[in-house]
Amino acid sequence: MCQECGCAMTGTVTIHTGATAHGHHHHDHHHDHVTNIDVSSGILRQNDIEAGHDRAHLHAHDIVTINLMSSPGSGKTSLLEATIEVLAGRWRIAVIEGDLETENDAMRIRAKGVPAVQITTGQGCHLDASMVHDALHRLDLSAIDLLFIENVGNLVCPAGFDLGQDANVVLLAVTEGEDKPAKYPVMFRAADLVLLTKTDLLPHLDDFSPDAARAHVRALANPAEVLELSARLPASLEPWIAWLNQRLALARAHMTAADR
Repeated sequence: MCQECGCAMTGTVTIHTGATAHGHHHHDHHHDHVTNIDVSSGILRQNDIEAGHDRAHLHAHDIVTINLMSSPGSGKTSLLEATIEVLAGRWRIAVIEGDLETENDAMRIRAKGVPAVQITTGQGCHLDASMVHDALHRLDLSAIDLLFIENVGNLVCPAGFDLGQDANVVLLAVTEGEDKPAKYPVMFRAADLVLLTKTDLLPHLDDFSPDAARAHVRALANPAEVLELSARLPASLEPWIAWLNQRLALARAHMTAADR
């Protein structure tokens, strides 16, 4: 998977361009011409350039973009469905969906009356800025206030790729290990908000402590809020909705100041 998208190519790749021989008396000295290319930094550098373009494009339309990341099955799409229902009539929402295959998630979002573009990555284990750029051209940006990007389910690769978003939100379901932040520190350090999802299941679980999960996030020196919610319990979404409203207000104030 990572070999397909290139994100596993860390460090340098050495290219041998062949040997040349220099005769001297009875000895031949062969010198191998070697070129070292830092592949990972090149990939990320190009992605960052594209992400900057995406961000400028989005901000020109006063769009605030939230990148949702998690492992598979944490409830990203269910959270989006519930969020759309709560915010109906308040903010104009659009969604970019990332999956290896199928349009299933985009179809669920469209059924809520919200435009959704599905990106199928094939074997790619994350979205990148160029994919998002292509998806933006399939949306009416003048009709969007809040754009959600639902990244490919993966707690490793998505953390390294800027998509032009304004904030990263990482979901951790209570059906997963409470020590996930310790196991996947890069992802959780990148979080501007952590959501503990599927909390309606907590009464049936004895191996997940929200306080312990929160402590693991704090151990990474990340001061991000850690909120508990369930897509099945509308009242539990209130802190999440309040965070979104605050984020929208702050981001738009920043965009306005930048335009002056």
